[in-house]
Formats: sequence, structure tokens, C-alpha cells
Amino acid sequence: MDGGYADTFARCFIREDRYKLLISGIGVTIKVSIVAVILGILIGFLIALCNLSKNKFLRAIGKIYTDIIRGTPSVTQLMIIYFVIFATVDIEKWIIAAIAFGINSGAYVSEIIRAGILSIDKGQTEAGRSLGLNAYQTMTRIVIPQALKNIFPALCNEFIVLIKETAIVGYVGLMDIQKAGDFIKSATYEAFMPLIGTAIIYYVLIKVLTLILGIFENKLRKSDIR
Repeated sequence: MDGGYADTFARCFIREDRYKLLISGIGVTIKVSIVAVILGILIGFLIALCNLSKNKFLRAIGKIYTDIIRGTPSVTQLMIIYFVIFATVDIEKWIIAAIAFGINSGAYVSEIIRAGILSIDKGQTEAGRSLGLNAYQTMTRIVIPQALKNIFPALCNEFIVLIKETAIVGYVGLMDIQKAGDFIKSATYEAFMPLIGTAIIYYVLIKVLTLILGIFENKLRKSDIR
């Protein structure tokens, strides 16, 4: 790194402790992403059951939900939830953002779960019922454990996509990684270094997450072999 780049790096990240903005932004991104993915899985599971239900009303709820969420931009959903639904509610911004992304993710997760459940042979369900298990027990003890191994890679991919999508939380005033990079860019009038720095942080974060999720996926595969 020559003197010019070294000076630019120091001016963007070291002086006035601007690197602390990025560190804080990493924390915000991780908090929002983790809560959102948990909420997304819970919502996705419920909506998947609605879509698989024989009840027309439940199927209609599932279809309307997925159509609306998948048919509108996530940034629009975030702003509606923040500025309209939670406008008068005293709650931390990152929690509202996590709820918004959880609702958004739930629509995509529901399709993943639905496809995973449908991939299980119907004979498995019939076998569970023949053993005296009710519908709930059959689903939780037989179908879902097998479906999880099929849907886990897709869920991992959804988590990764979700982390990158949280880069829009700056629209509601949250100082995440992207917003921190934009602040540094505005403060220093430098575009290259803050943008590259932001991209590198996201890349490293995704690579670490991919490694961790890969370990869990390998454990699932090994348990399946056994």
C-alpha cells in the first residue's frame, strides 16, 4: 500500500475513530439479521402449514401473504412497517427493522419449507399414523426432521441473502455497515475506500457465516448417513 492509499485509509477509518462506526454497524447488522431469520423461520413455518392445509381459508391467508410480500420491494415494506405501523410505538429501531425483515423473509422461507415437506414421501406420514401418532406428532417427529435435511441449504442461502438485504436499514436511520460506510464517504469526500471497506466487511461476514452453516450442514449429513 503506497503513501497515497495509506493516507486515504487513515483519513477514512483511523482519524476521528471512524472505524468505530463500522464496528457498531457490524453489531447492528448481526442483531437485525439473527432476529429476522428466527422470526422468518417461525412465520415461514406457519405460512407453509397454511399453504398445505385442506382449509380454504387458511390457504387463502397463506397465498395473500406470500403474494403481497413477494410482490412488493423490501425497502417499501420496511418503510411502511416503520413509518406507518410502528409510527406511534416506542420501540428500538433495530427491533422494528428485524420485524420487517422477518416478515419479508417469512414469505420466502414458507416456500422453502413447503417444498421440503412435500419432498417427503407420503408413505412416511402414513407410517406415522399407523403407529398411532396424531397429525402433529407425525409432522414434528417424522416429517419435519427429514424435511430439515432437504431444506437446510436453502435456509442457509436465505440467511445469507437476508444479511445483504439489511443494507437498506439506513432508510429508517439505523447505523448499520452500509450506513456507516456512507457516513464516512460523506465526511471524507472519499468514495473508493469507504465503499471497498464496506464490501470487504460484508464479504468476510458472509464467508464466516457460510463456514459456520457448512459445519452444521455436514453434521446433518453425517447424522443422515448413520
